[in-house]
Amino acid sequence: MVGRAGVWRWLEPLAGAAVLAALVWKMGAGPFLDGFKAVNVQALVAAAAITLATTVCCAWRWRLVARGLGFEIPLGGAIAAYYRSQFLNSVLPGGVLGDVHRGVKHGQESGQAGRGLRAVVWERAAGQTVQLILAVGLLALLPSAVHQLSAFLAVVLLAVVSATLFALHWRSVAGTRWWARALRASAADIRSGVLNWSTAPGVVVASVAAVGGYTAIFLIAARTAGITAPLGQLLPLAVLVLLAMSVPANIAGWGPREGAAAWAFGAAGLGAAQGVSAAVVYGVLTFASVVPGAVVLAVGWVRSPDKQGEPHA
Repeated sequence: MVGRAGVWRWLEPLAGAAVLAALVWKMGAGPFLDGFKAVNVQALVAAAAITLATTVCCAWRWRLVARGLGFEIPLGGAIAAYYRSQFLNSVLPGGVLGDVHRGVKHGQESGQAGRGLRAVVWERAAGQTVQLILAVGLLALLPSAVHQLSAFLAVVLLAVVSATLFALHWRSVAGTRWWARALRASAADIRSGVLNWSTAPGVVVASVAAVGGYTAIFLIAARTAGITAPLGQLLPLAVLVLLAMSVPANIAGWGPREGAAAWAFGAAGLGAAQGVSAAVVYGVLTFASVVPGAVVLAVGWVRSPDKQGEPHA
């Protein structure tokens, strides 16, 4: 019998495929083809440069969280591993398997498998929480057709904050049941890896910079797709589309992003088709920008036979 995890692994790409199929059925393949055709060298170079900056920021954030949990990651190795994880996220269903691979691999190499995976979980969670805070703030402050979603996102943010406070409050909960152990471990990780005074400022700065970089790439994608709307009108839409990308039900990042772009751009009067084209350009730009991760992956495969049997550092 297929377990729940197995069923979810199948449902994730199917959900993304369903969104894409619905968009093609509704608008045809034209917006997708227009997006692919619009990509140019200038946009690719700009996206690659910004992705380098965002990858450095995210790798630094990972280092900070890992250090808070008790182990060091060299910055160069962190950057290479982050490129690899981004590449895997861009070619595998769900958009998170690259991060799982990063956590498991570093945990094994450091001899702290569980802690290595938890460092990645909390690093990504911290980044997405900051992204959610920025999205709520921007959607609430900037006038736009998607302004009303700020209230819904604020409720989601409140739920995240409440769950975090609950975990921290119950850090000393007794018991041997799995949920008690999970609460204690989560509270300890959050306090030492994320909310530590030597860690939290850097995590926030790195996350804000990364979100700014992703947003800049989407704005470049929109301009490349031929959208001439003012930046003030595009910014809330970009923030919403990027937030939709955190939904794991996708095919290598495709699906929710295009669906959210179609709805947001349609609601803003810019045309759902233009939203899809902009999302497609963004997908191409980000995929091309993380191709160095494929090189890191290939080098790892080539070197791994030579290192079999060697003790890990």
